[in-house]
Amino acid sequence: MNRFIIGRIKSIRYALQGFWLLIRREDAIITHTIGLSLFIGLGYFLGITSTEWMIQILAFGLLLAIEGLNTGLEKLCDFVHPDFHKQIGEIKDIAAGAVTMAFIAVVTVLAFIYIPYLLG
Repeated sequence: MNRFIIGRIKSIRYALQGFWLLIRREDAIITHTIGLSLFIGLGYFLGITSTEWMIQILAFGLLLAIEGLNTGLEKLCDFVHPDFHKQIGEIKDIAAGAVTMAFIAVVTVLAFIYIPYLLG
């Protein structure tokens, strides 16, 4: 049981290290985090509902998670094959496409939340 608890504590430590690496070093994550901060401010200003808060936070959380996975995959690809390789480029493009899909979903969610407040 002690090994299990120690293992979980170590896992949390590694996860937090990865979180801080992403927040401090990855431009895309920093950009999305700034966007999240702006929409948190706008949400407070406009007084969005608790349901809208949950949806907004979930949408941004998924975007940031997918961006983090994309970053990890890109770093792995660069480590495995540092020189240009067509298949590696395709893999990276597909991962970036997944981020784009998530971003489009976030923009759509934000439009549904904020357009009624801004027009009404």
